Amino acid sequence: MSFWRRFARNLGAMVGLAILALVALMAVLAPVLFPFSPWEMRGIPFMPPGEAGFLLGSDSLGRDVAAGIAHGALVSFLVGGVSTVAALLLGVTLGALAGYAGGWVDDAIMRFTEFFQTIPSFVLAVVLVAIFTPSIASIVVSIAIVSWPPVTRVVRAEFLSLRSREFVQAAEVLGRGRIAIMVTEILPNALSPIIVLASLMVATAILLESSLSFLGLGDPNLMSWGFMIGSGRSVIRIAWWMSVFPGIAIFLTVLALNLVGEGLNDALNPRLARRRGIVVT
Repeated sequence: MSFWRRFARNLGAMVGLAILALVALMAVLAPVLFPFSPWEMRGIPFMPPGEAGFLLGSDSLGRDVAAGIAHGALVSFLVGGVSTVAALLLGVTLGALAGYAGGWVDDAIMRFTEFFQTIPSFVLAVVLVAIFTPSIASIVVSIAIVSWPPVTRVVRAEFLSLRSREFVQAAEVLGRGRIAIMVTEILPNALSPIIVLASLMVATAILLESSLSFLGLGDPNLMSWGFMIGSGRSVIRIAWWMSVFPGIAIFLTVLALNLVGEGLNDALNPRLARRRGIVVT
């Protein structure tokens, strides 16, 4: 059975994919749907949803909440995607070296990885953003720095299990270089867990960015879901929509990414799916 057919059999994964598609479409069409700055004061403050042209209400300064959510979607996807790619590049490289080389190289890389894992990820991200000064670049770099250790451990485990396989030994006998063997022989066979982990890392990155923005450590020039929740927490009794709607956006996006990750895991690992009772044949 093809990958897509196995993936489509998972109802939760299809629901998650549909939600992600809608959020991505909203992010792309934000400049068309709301052709003005989300920071622009458009009317009377604290207008309830559906009144005076505000689909999801207005905030304490008369800004359109719906416009903020739409424009904030692009920021969330940007931070989640770029930071995940950066973390994957670092984590895959170190994990591949540790798993294939072994010996003192493996020990050195794993001790370095464990050092980063002893520090709580969110605390380290807060410290790094505060040091670099809040900006979209510092947020991406900070999230990437705290996200690579799990990737390294997963890739190392895969390389350890694959480096003694016959196809790797055959490539070594033929005189192929170590880097060529790692990139063309082992890495393609280790992609399944990396792809699944990447989908979950994007969700974690979105949560981290929202948390940083909630604390006032987000980019002051970009609208963020976390900033919107933080700005509305002090007036939640009189303007609940300021925090509730951005919170729903974060919840649905993170839930969708986790559902897609579970679907990818089942589609890429059919044997595991069978043990869990999911029909894949």
